[in-house]
Amino acid sequence: MSFTVAIVGRPNVGKSTLFNRLIGEKKSIIDDVSGVTRDRIYGESEWGGKKFNVIDTGGFVPRSEEVFEKHIREQALIAIEEASLLLFMVDAATGITDLDDEFANILRKSQKNVFLVVNKVDNIERRYDANEFYSLGIDNVFFIASMTGSGTGELLDAVVERIPNEPQKEEDAESNIPKVCIIGQPNVGKSSLVNSLLGEERNIVTNIAGTTRDSVHTHYNKFGKQFILIDTAGIRRKSKVHENLEFYSVIRAVKALDEADIAVIVLDATKGITHQDLSIYKMAVKKHRGIIVAVNKWDLIEKTTNTARDFEAALKSKLAPFNDVPIVFMSAIEKQRIFRVLETIEKVYENMQRKIPTSQLNEVMLKAIEQYRPPATDGKLVSIKYVTQLPTRSPAFAFFSNHPKYIRESYRNYLENKLRENFEFNGVPMNIFFREK
Repeated sequence: MSFTVAIVGRPNVGKSTLFNRLIGEKKSIIDDVSGVTRDRIYGESEWGGKKFNVIDTGGFVPRSEEVFEKHIREQALIAIEEASLLLFMVDAATGITDLDDEFANILRKSQKNVFLVVNKVDNIERRYDANEFYSLGIDNVFFIASMTGSGTGELLDAVVERIPNEPQKEEDAESNIPKVCIIGQPNVGKSSLVNSLLGEERNIVTNIAGTTRDSVHTHYNKFGKQFILIDTAGIRRKSKVHENLEFYSVIRAVKALDEADIAVIVLDATKGITHQDLSIYKMAVKKHRGIIVAVNKWDLIEKTTNTARDFEAALKSKLAPFNDVPIVFMSAIEKQRIFRVLETIEKVYENMQRKIPTSQLNEVMLKAIEQYRPPATDGKLVSIKYVTQLPTRSPAFAFFSNHPKYIRESYRNYLENKLRENFEFNGVPMNIFFREK
């Protein structure tokens, strides 16, 4: 289930500050210059036991004054079309502006859930003045101060109330087939890769109605390999979307990740990895999806003896800290290493489902702990006596200790490295928990 909240509104009303508060990280650049949020920003929030995606649309406002309002209008239209809930943000310090009015007109005509979020309400006088925003004609109004967090609890309570409960999934023929999404920026070759994978023998595929509107689910069954392909590539080239194609593809990528087991992130070899690609990659890691990086258009690169090795080393340094991922150099147009992509999907899915017997796990990991014990913290001697794998969708391990809260992040990394050295988890993010024994 993919529930996506988009924060919309004119520049400089505090969208990025609210976004950072919702996801609990300082991701967006915050400044009093309009249009400063240049990166396309998205993250995941959790409140009351429910998770949802959050998109900060501040980055989609260009600096050019001539097309300013046009782009803001386009951005609002895409957000309306794609998001489950819209947080329309306004500024109590400046009051209602013409742009606020225009946004409100567009949003009122939509059939989407809209919350009007009046920001910078940080004293009694502002709260009184903020009543003017009721005139925008939006029913659900929340008064907040995103810098201090005042009022955000009530807003989040209302957001999660709108998230439907997940229906119980029935076991079906497809439940054990990996679901794979092909994601990446526009024009990197996602459509070409999909076409190369499917080939021209259309009888080998059967279409399955997609649960997310407009994403195409195809049952791939060829060369003895089966998976459900969630194709977000090349969906609807509307004129209003053209300028904001990246924004459009971002929302689609985030939604596709929610449905998939494995993400194939396609890069353009001639351009390398961008901030946008890294953000999508980090989102896949956070959601604990299997990950494969497919470097497309490799046929266009001039090569020497170590070109691939050097490219991979540079790429992995950017993917750190988690960079235990398979990288496939390919050309969708030339059909180079297409079969390698299929084999890697199969292998990563196998790694995601890997269960290590408890006796074997303890034999290997307790020996590693003996070789390098957890450092003492605040005079506390920390010991770890037992480890077990948890029954979760992606690999997770619990280490039982006398002082779990004193185990440092560097030691957690050591344990993860030892797990990866001894067991095959390539392409799979893992969780490590420390519990009181």
